[in-house]
Amino acid sequence: MIELVTDWYCPNCGLTEQTVGKPNRYHGCPKLRMTAPLVAKGLSAKVEAKVREDYVGKENVRIINGKPVMSIVTTRDNGQDVIVFAPTATGGGSAG
Repeated sequence: MIELVTDWYCPNCGLTEQTVGKPNRYHGCPKLRMTAPLVAKGLSAKVEAKVREDYVGKENVRIINGKPVMSIVTTRDNGQDVIVFAPTATGGGSAG
């Protein structure tokens, strides 16, 4: 059985990697300051962190560079992929 070899790159920081038999790859991008997807080599794409534009209040959200980030959007010629960061639930109360 032959495993598929894929070359990946980050359009933001320039990192390149190669995987065998994996459909996708993520890395800690120093430019975005968060975990972001790599793009298959040969595809023209951009990867952006989208700032949350609504009121945050006391919600526990992902903060990057002092701003609440709601998603990472990968835009290619043939479409988009989106990773959405939902606010983290917290609990409180008394036992009993």
